[in-house]
Amino acid sequence: MKMPLLNVCLAASLVQLASAATNGPAPAEGVTVETTTRPPASAETPAQRDARMAWWREAKFGLFLHWGVYSVPAGKYGSHTNYAEWIMNSARIPVAEYQAYAREFNPVKYDPAAWAKTARDAGMRYIVITAKHHDGFAMFPSAASKWNVVDATPYGQDLVGPLVQAAHDQGLKVGCYYSQSQDWNNPGGAKSGFPEGDGWDPVHKGDYDAYLNQVAVPQVRELLTRYPLDILWWDTPLYMTPKRIAPLAALVKLRPGLVTNNRLGGGFGGDTATPEQFVPVTGYPGDWETCMTMNDHWGYNAYDQNWKSSAELIRKLAEICAKGGNFLLNIGPTSAGEFPPASTARLHDIGQWLRVNGDSIYGTSRGPFAYLPWGVATRKGSLLYLHIFQWPNDGRLVVPLANEVKSASLLARPGSTLPVASRDGRLLLTLPAAAPDPADSVVALEIKGAPVLQPVPSAGAPAQASAWLPGSEPAHALDGSGQKCWRAPGNVKSAWLEVDLGQPTAIGAFGLDEPDVWPRLHQSYTLEVADASGWRKIAGGTTQGHGTCQSLPPVTARKFRLTMDCPQGSPGVAELQLYRAEE
Repeated sequence: MKMPLLNVCLAASLVQLASAATNGPAPAEGVTVETTTRPPASAETPAQRDARMAWWREAKFGLFLHWGVYSVPAGKYGSHTNYAEWIMNSARIPVAEYQAYAREFNPVKYDPAAWAKTARDAGMRYIVITAKHHDGFAMFPSAASKWNVVDATPYGQDLVGPLVQAAHDQGLKVGCYYSQSQDWNNPGGAKSGFPEGDGWDPVHKGDYDAYLNQVAVPQVRELLTRYPLDILWWDTPLYMTPKRIAPLAALVKLRPGLVTNNRLGGGFGGDTATPEQFVPVTGYPGDWETCMTMNDHWGYNAYDQNWKSSAELIRKLAEICAKGGNFLLNIGPTSAGEFPPASTARLHDIGQWLRVNGDSIYGTSRGPFAYLPWGVATRKGSLLYLHIFQWPNDGRLVVPLANEVKSASLLARPGSTLPVASRDGRLLLTLPAAAPDPADSVVALEIKGAPVLQPVPSAGAPAQASAWLPGSEPAHALDGSGQKCWRAPGNVKSAWLEVDLGQPTAIGAFGLDEPDVWPRLHQSYTLEVADASGWRKIAGGTTQGHGTCQSLPPVTARKFRLTMDCPQGSPGVAELQLYRAEE
């Protein structure tokens, strides 16, 4: 896995694709392949795009499957976060030694119908499986490389096709992840940490363009002509240029309804942004999808028992939807073809919650609130779904909204009615003494008119900084998008960003997003306010490149200063938001 070396602070430009797709191998028996082509992105109208993306926007929740030969060593060298699907690269395993693991890859317990049903029962609406990860191993029969499940394993059968069929049988959409650039076995494929054409084993060194032309392009053509895919999920665009991506991007047109992500490279924007392992504080404009593991690895690692709780995953789903995104939640199956029991237990819990609260997830859009101290909110027109993570001890829920309310009820208690009062531009809901669900209890709140609420105090406020790169000015950290950033020059290890709210304002929380780049920015932060004695610290901590959001003891001030320290890189902030204190 891992996000590519892609800086989402920089706007990507679309590439005009002139190449046409050529004929591919014959489709599998019984599979119908569409023969029409979709217009290039530049020719697609907004209405056409909306129609193509409609099912994806409705779905909200999908299953990611990282599965391959790496499930045999299963973290053999320990629980290090790169000792799963990245184990060959991280441990510098020679090609012959790694390929020997394929002789032990025999997933006789693989039951694609059961996998698809598990996903459906969990409330998921689509599945994406790794058809080829960075180790270059194809989970499908391929004429382009013998390094595939049919030719290199005792199992000797296609693993992708049966899952595609099983998913569609369950009414699910389905897609394939394909590592187009990185390939650590087929000669010439990119290897993270090495110059183009190089590697740690002479066997896999070679010409990168030859690899693209002889392996990547033919295999993508095989996938798109053999299987009726709904999604193509690219990953890590090392060395990809507009010229190099053109043949791959042209193949996308073989499937008119295909949804693609933004990781092909070379200026190909795709359809969806892909924050990895975190939820952006602001969300992103347009279509986006957080992909996340249940523990610390994408592929199966037998040593990793650091599982997120079911409650945490339910809350992540709600938070992502509240910010306008989709949630692609990962499982790393074993080499025998089984889901780890801890994974299925969590999917069961999420499915149980969605059976009660699914209306607050499916087909929703971004909620109107930048921050709520007790949870998040999703929206369907005039209907707001209040996801309450922290049930108020006094039974009173404060909603910073000035609208007239038509109705309020708990989804877990159909027909219930909750008392609502209005005071000083806020709604006060009276709740039962106990929460219906300890993870996330949902209130359906129907309002009149568009939501009326106060803006985020820091939104668009004047900002200055101690240093910045051209094109990464301080104002970018306050524009509300999360996709532009303030960034200091490379030789600067500590820098500050100062915000002037214009007048003293009571602040009770803040959110911080970081530039979505690899390697992750491990930064220390200090938030200060200006008072009569100078700058006074009110918060501090460290990050893992995923930002933070935290509450504060209410503090009233006009000027706030955020200092970022980044020993391994240059400091940066994609978005800083200061939230009003609840009165």
